[in-house]
Amino acid sequence: MSINRRTAIAVRSIGVASAAAALALGVAGSAFACSITEFTPSASCDGDHGVITVLDQDNSTNVDITVSQGSTEVGSQKGVKGTKEGVAFAIAVDWTPNTVYTVHVVKSAGQVEVGTKEVTTPDKACATPSPSPSQTTPTTPPETTAPAAPAPTTTAPAAAVADTNAPSPAGGTSNLAETGGGSNTGMIAGVAAVLVAAGGGTVFMLRRRNPAGRH
Repeated sequence: MSINRRTAIAVRSIGVASAAAALALGVAGSAFACSITEFTPSASCDGDHGVITVLDQDNSTNVDITVSQGSTEVGSQKGVKGTKEGVAFAIAVDWTPNTVYTVHVVKSAGQVEVGTKEVTTPDKACATPSPSPSQTTPTTPPETTAPAAPAPTTTAPAAAVADTNAPSPAGGTSNLAETGGGSNTGMIAGVAAVLVAAGGGTVFMLRRRNPAGRH
């Protein structure tokens, strides 16, 4: 066998070995590029809802993340890809306190198994929101204002019409109406008595003269 032929065979053998080694390293590199150690699950609350968050620090491939409780799947994220710094994928799960949940990771292409991790939920459930005032406070109907009572109408009594037929007091004074007698009552009584006496004397004298005339 010539030297050239032996050299060619040797070079060919080295090339085949190199290709096989490169292929093996490539497969191994792909296998180690996505590891379950790059996924970190945790349980927390988002307001009044429970969530299980998976921090994905693998930037090599897309993965499907599934959360299960026992044999029951309770949530998932499909076709997600992380970064070296890490991307947090929140999966809404109404978890039960002090319960173990399983996080299962597979590659999206070909559903190649990556691994599983477990996470235990906190010992307290997420807070239940308190009811709003509109749910607890009964609606009060608006107050109705009673109509104002009408103001009483007062009609002034008609002015008394003076009785023109009533006799007016003597002397044009009002003393008799006020006291029952005037201040000149004594004098009037005296004059009346004198007049009565004078009249009586006159009648007596006339009677005496009439009999004398007849004789």
